[in-house]
Amino acid sequence: MKHYAKIQWQKQSAESFTDGKYHRGHQWQFDGGIHLKASSSPEVIPVPMSDASAVDPEEAFVAALCSCHMLFFLSIAAGKKYIVEEYTDAAEGIMNKDASGRMAMDQVVLNPVVKFSGNHFPDKQQLAAMHEQAHSRCFLANSVKTKIIIQHTQDE
Repeated sequence: MKHYAKIQWQKQSAESFTDGKYHRGHQWQFDGGIHLKASSSPEVIPVPMSDASAVDPEEAFVAALCSCHMLFFLSIAAGKKYIVEEYTDAAEGIMNKDASGRMAMDQVVLNPVVKFSGNHFPDKQQLAAMHEQAHSRCFLANSVKTKIIIQHTQDE
């Protein structure tokens, strides 16, 4: 299984580049055709060299982990015949220096809130087990050294 992404950046004519004062805005293109405006994080490289309205790699990393977890959770819930009406998550990634002194996404905290319907609902232990299963199946979680914490709740 292969996945593709294309990025494109181009120097603006007025930029000297070698002084480090060049814009970091660029485009991400995915195989389905979608284009996203991307940039460095304004917390890493200040505006105007960064574009605060664009997605940055750190945000995308957090969103990708969050999305992967959700997709596996939904699959597990469907397999157990639970009806999920809504799944939301306000995840947070935390950057720190690693043991080598390099900045890294040290931790990602997922905060999924799941709303079920119907007459078949998981209890708290079943919900926790479903999140544990989703985490263990998530391709991306299995690919990174970032600590992933899941603080789940059920919307009633």
